[in-house]
Amino acid sequence: MLCKGLKALLRNFLGSQDANSWMDPHGLLHLWRSGVLHERGAESGSMPQDSFCRKCLRGVYSCRWRSGSQNKHRCSCCWFFFLALACLLKAGWIYVCWAAINDRDDVNWKAFSLLRFRWVNWFIVVVIMSSVLVSYSCLLLVFALFQVALREPLNLHCTHKVLLLLAVLIIAAGVAGICLEWKEEWLTVFMSLQMTGPFLQIGGVVSVSLLGWFVFQRFFMARRAVSRVVILLAYLVVGAAVFLSPLLISSPCFLEKHNLPPKPALIGHRGAPTMSPENTMLSFRRSLECDVKAFETDVIISQNGIPFLMHDDKSLRRTTDVSEKFPGRVENASHTFTWDELKTLNAGDWFLKSDPFHTVSSLSEEDKVAIRNQTIPALTELLDLAKQHKTSIIFDLKGDSDELNVTLRTVQAILDSNIPQEQVLWLPSRYRKLVKMKAPDFKHVYANKSLMEDDGGDQLNLKYSSLTPAEIRDLRRGNVSVNLYVVNESWLFSLLWCSGVTSVTTNTCRHFKNMTQPAWILAPDTYTMLWITVDSVFLLVILGLFLLQRRRFTRGTESEEHRNGYSVWNEQELDTFL
Repeated sequence: MLCKGLKALLRNFLGSQDANSWMDPHGLLHLWRSGVLHERGAESGSMPQDSFCRKCLRGVYSCRWRSGSQNKHRCSCCWFFFLALACLLKAGWIYVCWAAINDRDDVNWKAFSLLRFRWVNWFIVVVIMSSVLVSYSCLLLVFALFQVALREPLNLHCTHKVLLLLAVLIIAAGVAGICLEWKEEWLTVFMSLQMTGPFLQIGGVVSVSLLGWFVFQRFFMARRAVSRVVILLAYLVVGAAVFLSPLLISSPCFLEKHNLPPKPALIGHRGAPTMSPENTMLSFRRSLECDVKAFETDVIISQNGIPFLMHDDKSLRRTTDVSEKFPGRVENASHTFTWDELKTLNAGDWFLKSDPFHTVSSLSEEDKVAIRNQTIPALTELLDLAKQHKTSIIFDLKGDSDELNVTLRTVQAILDSNIPQEQVLWLPSRYRKLVKMKAPDFKHVYANKSLMEDDGGDQLNLKYSSLTPAEIRDLRRGNVSVNLYVVNESWLFSLLWCSGVTSVTTNTCRHFKNMTQPAWILAPDTYTMLWITVDSVFLLVILGLFLLQRRRFTRGTESEEHRNGYSVWNEQELDTFL
């Protein structure tokens, strides 16, 4: 009776098999050896089944939905490593884009000049495309890691291969473009690492530690000693680089809190252009709400000799409605218009239409009405505002090729306004001696350190990436006032604050006004203890993952030997039982 019941159970378990093959003990033993019992056990639920999630992961990665598709493609591991490297490359690219956000207007202005199209935030378009590429690659890498964990074949589908190669080519083109047309932006990326380096290192330590699970799995699965050595050596090299990188990380924000320099003063770049149209009186009045110490602007002389405020000297198309008022003169230089013609142009509508800083939605209807009524201001209007609020003024001279005429007319307009000469920060380098003769009390600001030293000056105005923190500290110790432009991001403002700059020229004065301290400061000893502690903890995590994987594979090997050696039921016992 027992034998009949067991045979019936085996019949149901094995399915429709030839009766002689399972009723005969030797036939059953053959089935055991050939793995049929093992496969039926898997189908009946005693072993892991081909679950829906497993099918989805395999299907997305390799477009193979059936578990029977086990044929291995050539170089599947090579494509896996290419995918990993592509993810690192794209993550690096998105970091470069993040660091370059401070200078996004440089990209937009370059595109506007070349395309002669309406003002478009092309930089954001690039960032969105890059984010899509990074998300796609990282998601694909996650699927690949799950494939490794589930011991599925790494057969990357050809569609993914083509898209990965295309994405790498796009990013390579972007890197080449920066190298050829925007080399100075690499200095910005380096500066950003001084603020993000400590946190990137911690993130790297966590990532390397968690990847240890997959690395050690592949290590123990490798059958050749050479493969094991390569896998382990590569992991150790990468891990050592990440864990010891704090030895190379430096930042001016590694300082004691009582050594923090004073907060930099703010200079409104063309006013407050994030909340109102640049170089309009509304923009300058808005900047006063940020307690700016100076207005920064650009001066052009009209055809009939009136100084007015405008950044674009080649054309008025970007910031006015010149295409509607003077359709035949859209591409004419700004200085070719008379003051009466300039006064008829609207200088605010473009801001509401193009929304250059994505801030229009936060404006009230009253603000929008005020913006629509803005016109091009004369220099005298800004001088009166500066005199009223005791705010300094700094500017560039643009437009007419007759620089002497531009200089003389600008100086005369300033003198006629009766503004205290000490409030004028004279920046143009041409005819500086003549200016000193006509207005001896102007404060002279230099765009070159050597010229300043030769002229006995004590005020510098440079791009934010022109000086290192050490150079800034040396200049400040020499009582030199250092203003850096254009600073729009919190991390950059924090870095320059820790470095000790006197002031910064910014588009985002409202945001910086509310900052009471840099984004972070850490005492050097505190940071040393922090990274040593983090490294030690995750070294223990890595060791634990290694031991866990070794135990899993050791037990798995013993189980396999146990199963293949028939230590439970040998052939004689099976015959006797049946």
